[in-house]
Amino acid sequence: MTATVADKLDQIAAEFAELEPRERLELLLEFAEKLAPLPSEYQPQRDAGLNRVAECQTPVFLWVVIEHDQVRIFADVAPEAPTVKGFVSVLVDIFSAARPDEVIAMQANLVQRFGLAEALGMVRMRGMQAIAHSIRQHVIAAMAA
Repeated sequence: MTATVADKLDQIAAEFAELEPRERLELLLEFAEKLAPLPSEYQPQRDAGLNRVAECQTPVFLWVVIEHDQVRIFADVAPEAPTVKGFVSVLVDIFSAARPDEVIAMQANLVQRFGLAEALGMVRMRGMQAIAHSIRQHVIAAMAA
């Protein structure tokens, strides 16, 4: 049986909960290394500035595709922002192969579930919330199309 978004979220949140704030940042860095490179077909769009999460100071680009009732997320994050890249990688991990309705039902407190508030500044927290919100909005738009 495939794990649900809630199951994946609970599992990753539990990993973060076991750690001290500094260790949580280290775990984000580990996730950053797992983010797949942006597929070549999206690179010209990224280079043209398309699909950037405007509310995030870090250059974050997202493409959300729904195939066979499953969400696929492709992302590119500036290499000089490994914590943000790690967070994006966590979201890709949680939402990959999810049903669109599971992503749409995502809780607004997603960022807080990982206990990152102590380790990150308010600006980065808002940016990460914007990334999660952007994924949800992309899924809603894809479902409407």
